[in-house]
Amino acid sequence: MDYGSNYGGGGYTSYGAGGGAGAGGFSTHYGGSQGGSQASPGGSASRGSRSASTLRPVTIKQVLEATQPHPEAEFKIDDVELTQLTLVAQIRGVSEQATNHTYKMDDGTGTLEVKQWVEATAVLDGPSEKLRPNQYVRVLGTLKAFGGKRHLGAHHIRPITDFNEIHYHFLEATAIHLHLTKGPPEGLGQVTGGVGHQVHGQGQGRDVAMGGMSVAAGGGGGARYYPPNVSSHSRRILDIVRSKPQHTDGTHVNTIVQMCGLSLPDVEKAIYELADAGIAYTTIDDSHIMLLDNQS
Repeated sequence: MDYGSNYGGGGYTSYGAGGGAGAGGFSTHYGGSQGGSQASPGGSASRGSRSASTLRPVTIKQVLEATQPHPEAEFKIDDVELTQLTLVAQIRGVSEQATNHTYKMDDGTGTLEVKQWVEATAVLDGPSEKLRPNQYVRVLGTLKAFGGKRHLGAHHIRPITDFNEIHYHFLEATAIHLHLTKGPPEGLGQVTGGVGHQVHGQGQGRDVAMGGMSVAAGGGGGARYYPPNVSSHSRRILDIVRSKPQHTDGTHVNTIVQMCGLSLPDVEKAIYELADAGIAYTTIDDSHIMLLDNQS
């Protein structure tokens, strides 16, 4: 089974694998060239701003140890700004209120509170599935702090049905940590200098920061990254949203309907797919959609 495709990883064999075995592609966002300029092994002066809008797999221990220069600054892990993150953990406790649900989660490296606003789940999650203690889930969200205590503001929470995903997540988080702190593995294929972000020696690259999405790169255009196993409607909507200037409010569902020519139910179904893939969430209300990867 290709866990890289199912769970969104880079398709790597191991951090230290040389040659083709390790050519999954951490270099696209976390350690290699961006537009043709190659970063030095172990990092560079631009590490603080690199990957600020990408989705990073982490452990709770990493979250608790993340640095923050001052209260208004972004959190950093491995000296890289952390805005969107994903973690896999077991629910230890549930506190439900009218406006939000709070979950105490434990992944074996630490415990953390995860808060999710009730209205934030209405459009993207569809019919509500009650989460229960001892259940393993994947969470996507942003790290927040209030009153000196950290918590995760969840955009999306989904139950884990294949427990291989738990092990895969820890391997992926470890591999990215090693890449950022020690540089790319020796023998890892280098990213070409063109706009296609294609791993050398492969016809198809991987965007590890957004979970190993497939790449479609035209000869003269930029690369387009898609989550694995999503429908053509979802890909069309991704292209439309990425083609528009990104605002803090996101893109209205009606705008997507007008631009893609699909019916509202088809658009909503596609948005559910993108949410399950961990790439979309609602913003000011249930009708405004924002992409986590913000890839233009």
